[in-house]
Amino acid sequence: MHHNTAVRRLRSIAEDCDRFGSLLTGDDGLVAVYAFGPVLDRGGEDLDAVNVALVVGLPAAELPWGVETSGCTSLAHLLGLDKAPVLRRWRPVEWPVANHEIRRPMLIWSRDEGVQTTALDALADGHAEPFRLPDADDDVLAEQISRELESSSTHLREVRDRYWDDVDWRRSHRRDGRYPEDHLWQAVDGYLDLLDASTSIHSQM
Repeated sequence: MHHNTAVRRLRSIAEDCDRFGSLLTGDDGLVAVYAFGPVLDRGGEDLDAVNVALVVGLPAAELPWGVETSGCTSLAHLLGLDKAPVLRRWRPVEWPVANHEIRRPMLIWSRDEGVQTTALDALADGHAEPFRLPDADDDVLAEQISRELESSSTHLREVRDRYWDDVDWRRSHRRDGRYPEDHLWQAVDGYLDLLDASTSIHSQM
């Protein structure tokens, strides 16, 4: 995907958020969308996909790192994110959007301000730097990873404890083309990713 195509994809996502705005509101609805990763860091280079972080009004306990709830899957489907080369990450509104993977993201849409046209125009011209969030220092990032790791560990234990014997849980987690084992995989993958990030950042401090 050429850089200009990637920017057009991000612009389309932001415009779709505006277009479907009435369907995205609510306490657990979409709050903001950020671009991050290679589309910001490797200006002008061809990309396999664009990375977006979607902030939703769910509490952190219901949206640990690496997890996609059924409501999030529905939002992704509504915005066509499942039919395009888009890599998505979900973030609870009570936590910072940035973490060990989402570094210096750029807002492209918010519920309060709509499409961030100026930022997207700057990205298309290769001048997005002023619109990116500042990077957290190591101490702040380490604390954030620690909080997310605790939440992820709790979630993983809950999934493990209910995976085999809780028939109702298994039935309720068999939808949207996913199965209980997919939820178990998300829980394991998110936890291990945070564990690796925690080990890495503490080795650098």
